[in-house]
Amino acid sequence: MDIKHYQQKIDSFVKDRNWDKFHSPKNLTMALSGEVGELSDILQWLTEEESMKENLNEKILSLVKEELADIFIYLIRIADKLDINIEEEVKNKIKLNEEKYPIHLSKNNATKYNRR
Repeated sequence: MDIKHYQQKIDSFVKDRNWDKFHSPKNLTMALSGEVGELSDILQWLTEEESMKENLNEKILSLVKEELADIFIYLIRIADKLDINIEEEVKNKIKLNEEKYPIHLSKNNATKYNRR
């Protein structure tokens, strides 16, 4: 996926509507939080089993897809506004998580690294 391509498309969409003045990192983060809340709202009363992909009906899955896209758009926009290379940061975070959660300590164990 070419994140830069999507940053440019989102930036163009925002500029065409003169919304950039509303897109401070703070406002975007609050909007992101709202979108995460909307995703939570879709899934919150489902059981663990009901929330699995094979058990979601098309309507619920469609709503989940839409909210995930909104979340991703806000993440891209925040990274763009703060001049953060999100692809590089994801790579760095995966590496850090591999160090924090080595297989021999983490396999079949959900305990956070700082609580072991």
